[in-house]
Amino acid sequence: MRLAAAYESGLERDRSRPVRLTSYQKILIGFFVVTIPLTNPWVRGDGVGYYAYARSLLIERRLDFAKDWEHGNESFVMGRLDTTGHVLPGEYTATGRIRNLWAIGASLLWLPFLAVTHAGVLIANHLGGHIQADGFSAPYLISMAIATSVYGFLGLWIAFCIARSYFEERWAFIATLGIWWATSLPVYMYFNPSWSHGHSAFAVALFIWFWHRTRNNRTIWQWLLLGLLSGLMVDVYYPNGVFMLLPLLEAGSRYGEIFKTDVTSGRHAAQLLLRHALYLSAFALGLLPTLISRQIIFGAALTTGYMPAQTWKWSSPAFWSVLWSSDHGLLSWTPILILALCGLLLFLRTDRPFAAKLIVCTLAFYAVIAFYPDWDGLSSFGNRFFISLTPIFVLGLAAFFDTLARAWQQRRARIVAVGLTAILIVWNLGLIYQWGTHLIPARGPISWREAAYNQVAVVPVEAARTLKSYLTRRGRLMQHIEEEDVKQLKSGND
Repeated sequence: MRLAAAYESGLERDRSRPVRLTSYQKILIGFFVVTIPLTNPWVRGDGVGYYAYARSLLIERRLDFAKDWEHGNESFVMGRLDTTGHVLPGEYTATGRIRNLWAIGASLLWLPFLAVTHAGVLIANHLGGHIQADGFSAPYLISMAIATSVYGFLGLWIAFCIARSYFEERWAFIATLGIWWATSLPVYMYFNPSWSHGHSAFAVALFIWFWHRTRNNRTIWQWLLLGLLSGLMVDVYYPNGVFMLLPLLEAGSRYGEIFKTDVTSGRHAAQLLLRHALYLSAFALGLLPTLISRQIIFGAALTTGYMPAQTWKWSSPAFWSVLWSSDHGLLSWTPILILALCGLLLFLRTDRPFAAKLIVCTLAFYAVIAFYPDWDGLSSFGNRFFISLTPIFVLGLAAFFDTLARAWQQRRARIVAVGLTAILIVWNLGLIYQWGTHLIPARGPISWREAAYNQVAVVPVEAARTLKSYLTRRGRLMQHIEEEDVKQLKSGND
């Protein structure tokens, strides 16, 4: 009864709130607008593969990635282009297509922004402009970068809305700011916008929000929409399929309830089975962009191009290292998530069914990454894979702060929550600076002793100057960062 009352009262608070924005919502929007200049319009690393779908479909009307590979940054093209700048034969699959293993979903989300940009470029050129309408010029890259930051912010906004349906808005607000700036998210929302992680936070948040919003009484149309959202979520990032455990676990509970308590169980079970069949059909429809692109590129709709399952670390999963390693460990690099995971456990006291399902999804996602051979994300700030869990982290952190407030005085809890979050944000931003400027290695383990020294002795001195260069002479700074990355790659191969 307590959890049902908490859920219903949360939904009632959400519905009863006036349409106008609250002060916390206005601050979130204002803060996002102020940070838009931080968006970095470049396509780099994995982002070359992600962006290639949108550019080739928009400009060339087919999945031809040769120009994307040829325009790739130096560290990306190493081993992919020959000395004359042409794509190496080994990059092509049996179908004659370049082996683009990255998911298509981010490009699907970019395409509306890029289509408007392309139309604007064509109109400008018709009026006498001289802008390259090739998908590589500044208007396209700026549009792509801003779109990524918008999707990242929408993911945070949705997470904030879920959290505030359970807890006081102040805790949801502080939690949202904490996950926004004290995790890996800002790197892939602003600095590396051509990667898919900002979109992943959005797609997963939207899926969880809609599943949660409709979980008590879902219509057929809502089942279909949930299936399409499931497809989009996997289109964006394959491991996001883990979150389909939410409707799966829900289905197990519903069938159990029907056969245990319902005298007309056969008829009701058949009705529910029909809805689940419609859900799976809509999921397959939503997944078509991935299946079609895999068929075109690899000649098989279910081939991803990633390491086959038999090469995964089935006998020696990196359970400890994923969390605590200096090689991009989730909790060692972004310690605010320790509080968020503790809060997720505490959330069991508020809504046990929902919290239990989120915990199962979190553990399943964790297991997938631990078994994956490149569990550290190679060139990664923290463990970037877990950005998909952004809405769960926001909810967990809000639950942690709410528990703190119940145990202490409200004023003391607020001071501790704000102070602790601020400290962890400052630490994270300093570490991002070190990682981005190669004060610490972008790949492999780092020295925590060296990182701590830099946080105190180097970052406060150099950060302001570098931020000015980032805002005023970004091209030169990005070139320097790329040169440093190439040096580290070459030294690692020697």
